[in-house]
Amino acid sequence: MSKAIKTFRDETRSWLKENCPPGARGPGFIPWGSRKIELEPDTQLWLDRMVAKGWTVPSWPAEYGGAGLSKPEYLVVQEEMQRIGARPPLTGRGVNYIGPTVLEFGTDHQKEKWLPRFARGDGGWCMGYSEPDAGSDLANLKLKAVDEGDHYRLNGMKTWTSDGIYGDWIFCLVRTDPDKPKHEGISLVLVDMDQPGVRARPIQLVSGNSPFCETSFEDAIVAKDDLIGEINHGWSVGKRLLQYERSVHGGVNTSGAQVKEETQSLSDIARQYIGVQGNRISDPAIRDRLLRLEMNDHSYGLTQRRVIAETDASTPALATSILKVKGAEFTKERAEVEQHAMGMRGFAWEDDNFTQQENETNKNWLTTRAVSIYGGTSEIQKNIIAKRVLGLPD
Repeated sequence: MSKAIKTFRDETRSWLKENCPPGARGPGFIPWGSRKIELEPDTQLWLDRMVAKGWTVPSWPAEYGGAGLSKPEYLVVQEEMQRIGARPPLTGRGVNYIGPTVLEFGTDHQKEKWLPRFARGDGGWCMGYSEPDAGSDLANLKLKAVDEGDHYRLNGMKTWTSDGIYGDWIFCLVRTDPDKPKHEGISLVLVDMDQPGVRARPIQLVSGNSPFCETSFEDAIVAKDDLIGEINHGWSVGKRLLQYERSVHGGVNTSGAQVKEETQSLSDIARQYIGVQGNRISDPAIRDRLLRLEMNDHSYGLTQRRVIAETDASTPALATSILKVKGAEFTKERAEVEQHAMGMRGFAWEDDNFTQQENETNKNWLTTRAVSIYGGTSEIQKNIIAKRVLGLPD
């Protein structure tokens, strides 16, 4: 460790100790910018202080709301936050998805307009990619954007819009030229959701929750200045945004802070529900799976650090696809081991005879089935790895 980094670590540790309020430490809600969600006082105070410090987006240039930190400095901030249990001050699609995309593809005017807003969490962002007939074959999208002089008029539908009822803005891939081949004639636009022509309708899931919406656009208006990149060349812009998304799922994004959920140790859960013999968990099969998970988690964390260190700050690494595939496998394995360790207590749903954790365990297991689907399925990621990382033929 260089002397400069050691000094920076000492200063960071001192600042965090003094400025991170008690209510912003440990598990809890992490803001993502939505104006429709009121924050607790300590959460708001933590966000305000980190915005002023430039640490909601530590690696972004200072003129756009960041702190211009180097990769080693960025890692120090993350490590020191995790050391005291400080939650990230801001997360979401603004700082993690569309923000880096605007930083890479936006005009100077667009960067000046949008990046500081992303950095301070001014507005919650949704993602408008999938449509009823455009999922894995995303280029089949049909949401129409008609040029009407100083603006575009949108008509069509998006689906599986996460957090749609809380969103303020949505970035959308739209069809700006229906006469071109399907991978052409696509553009990426930023749409204000608080206008009469945009409506988000919740989709009810088996868990009883409605985290997704169908979003309809009926004569919705988009300013010409809110088209990111070149018109009809949005496919490449949209694919790059997906790489930024995968870097988040793979834990190697360097825009916002890394989100690491603080959970009870699997070993502690196994000891509680299975019991111990000679200070060892009684079930050797569970014990073996726990050891493998711990080794994989450690190796995964080291690989994340290496990828961050080796990646150009302006572009996501191709390794994000590898990390997304493996991260999804580890997440599902962890949920399965937790459920098995709890035995029948891990298969509850809603029952007063079970604890809240026990009631949530089965729902969490079901939720983790989707981690190998959202953000690009594992099958798609393996195709990307084969073609772009290994250079295999089609």
